[in-house]
Amino acid sequence: MLILNAEEIRSVFSMKEAIEADKEAFLLHSRGETEVPVRISFSVRKDDKSQFMPAFVKGDINRVGIKIVSTFMENPLRGLPVVTAQVLLLDPETGEVCAMMDGTEVTKIRTGAISGAATDILARTDAEVGALFGTGAQARSQLEAMLTARKLREVRVFDKNPDWIRSFIDRVAPMAESFGAKLAEASSSDAAIDQADVITTVTTSKTPVFDGRRVRPGAHVNGVGSYTPNARELDLELLKRSRVYVDNREAVLAEAGDFLIPIASGDYSSGRIAGELGEVLDGKVQGRTGPEDITVMKTVGYAVLDVVAAYRIFTKALEQGKGRELQF
Repeated sequence: MLILNAEEIRSVFSMKEAIEADKEAFLLHSRGETEVPVRISFSVRKDDKSQFMPAFVKGDINRVGIKIVSTFMENPLRGLPVVTAQVLLLDPETGEVCAMMDGTEVTKIRTGAISGAATDILARTDAEVGALFGTGAQARSQLEAMLTARKLREVRVFDKNPDWIRSFIDRVAPMAESFGAKLAEASSSDAAIDQADVITTVTTSKTPVFDGRRVRPGAHVNGVGSYTPNARELDLELLKRSRVYVDNREAVLAEAGDFLIPIASGDYSSGRIAGELGEVLDGKVQGRTGPEDITVMKTVGYAVLDVVAAYRIFTKALEQGKGRELQF
């Protein structure tokens, strides 16, 4: 069994490669080449949960895998991240676990790559200004994905605590500069989205983080942070104004409060969702129809993305001699 830590994963797997892996996962899912149940979730304590996300990816990959991910809100007091995870990949010949890797790192990069893929598929090619809501553990990969997918000259960063914004910008400014992008502190949500072409939300907010009426025509929005039925980052006005896409229709309609809340109140219908990203890539569903379209992509994530990413990481690690072998 090959063991890969976060540093080893980063050394063999770039954001550009992660975006292509996510596109591959979307296509395989759209073509019926996957088996993936909705994640199994256990509430361990009031705000703490452990989740199991298995998937079987067929075709050339032909791998079964699972991600075990836990969200424990008091972990920072123990010197641990709020979200911890491991990904296991099985050998298709024997069924044995052939790789175990840092699932937190896999989650960061494949989740960032979801937004990168959606931006590449749906955003205007001339996009120049970005907005990023949230400065937590996922924010760096989300920013890197935006900059990988589009040549943005500026990204405004907003969070509820200005100190968090400044600290985040200090940490990631060199990475942004390597893409030729400037980072700016946004004083409000309105200031963040003013004339923004690509907007990504990756927060823990239970309520919408910006006014959907103020989003400019032609913008693209990635909704990433909320993944429970009682939380939403995107408001009803934005959904009504937009062509809406999802990563996985079944998972989103089981988990995403961004849709479940307005559907329950009778203000929105699941029938208004244009389709999945894989369907757009496969030519089954039309993407952006013109420069004035507002497009929205909502993701809650699903295990096919983890398995495809893990397989590509595993393959590259073997080629480059990275990781450590563990024998039982």
